[in-house]
Amino acid sequence: MKFTAVIMAGGVGERFWPKSRKNCPKQFLSLTSDGETMIQKTVKRLEPLVSQQDIYIITNAHYLALVYEQLPDLPHENIIAEPCPRNTAPAIGLAASIIAQKYQDAVMFFLPSDHLIHHEENYLNILRKAAQAALQDKNLITIGITPTYPETGYGYIKYQHTENSADHIYPVDCFVEKPDLQTAESYLKSGGYLWNSGMFIWKASSILYNIRKYMPDLWNGLQKIIADYQTKEFEFTLSQVFPELPSESIDFGIMEKAEHIFTIPSDFGWDDVGSWLALERINKTDENHNMLDGDVLTINSHNCTVSGNDKTIAILGVDDLVIVDTDDALLICHKNQTQDIKKILAELKAENKSDLL
Repeated sequence: MKFTAVIMAGGVGERFWPKSRKNCPKQFLSLTSDGETMIQKTVKRLEPLVSQQDIYIITNAHYLALVYEQLPDLPHENIIAEPCPRNTAPAIGLAASIIAQKYQDAVMFFLPSDHLIHHEENYLNILRKAAQAALQDKNLITIGITPTYPETGYGYIKYQHTENSADHIYPVDCFVEKPDLQTAESYLKSGGYLWNSGMFIWKASSILYNIRKYMPDLWNGLQKIIADYQTKEFEFTLSQVFPELPSESIDFGIMEKAEHIFTIPSDFGWDDVGSWLALERINKTDENHNMLDGDVLTINSHNCTVSGNDKTIAILGVDDLVIVDTDDALLICHKNQTQDIKKILAELKAENKSDLL
């Protein structure tokens, strides 16, 4: 059966403000020293497994030009433009409907566009194993990351960790929301929880079956859209129907309700690059554990993340700060506040400073 990949690239990357903006969010930025953007890395690592002709990008209509520019070898018809954000269930349903129309059925890898993978061969082997499991029945496979510390910024997967599970593929008990620190510590200690990576593998027919069963309103809307696929009416129908689809995550809409859900515990050097703190994990730091990007002078400063622009930045006698400089904005925050950067955006929006969003 054909392997396809759908890369979800519609997010706005708010926690990477002020470099991530509405007109150029995180997935289109280079955050590593090699100069490749996040979405370019995501496509490139799939090349041994999926032909570029079978890689699809689902993104916001505003980002089409960025996708065309950064991924010039992908067929334009493989770039699916959402008229507006409606969460992951409609995005996945739309992509699955299009691929089912094109191929009748196919294995689909649904992957975020803004994650880093350090051990790519291990990652590809896990995807191959997941694809084989997805071929059976109507199995829905998710990739779980073996936790190494009590992270409170991730959702978790509770799974049945039995020694006799074939190929280390385990039934999922439930998905749980981001925990507080005490709960995360208990998850880590129990050994029965994984980080939810947001990666899913299934046949197009399997996910569409479950959408029809558990999300009938979404199913009905998708049928209206796909009826006009590859006709001159498609873009108009999409623009009219898609905004009316239920805004729901695939986790809540399907994965928390469906049967035949399995997970593969994995450790391939995964990082979701969810905030500025990730830069010190994925880039080199100096002897004082500072991550420095740009013309930065440090004196008696420790554990800082500094991302510069054109000007020289000097830090003196400070610890545990994130400093990000752009042409029109400067962010200075304590490391323990990086998850709250969205509050800055809410304040800017309230003050009608849309040019900074």
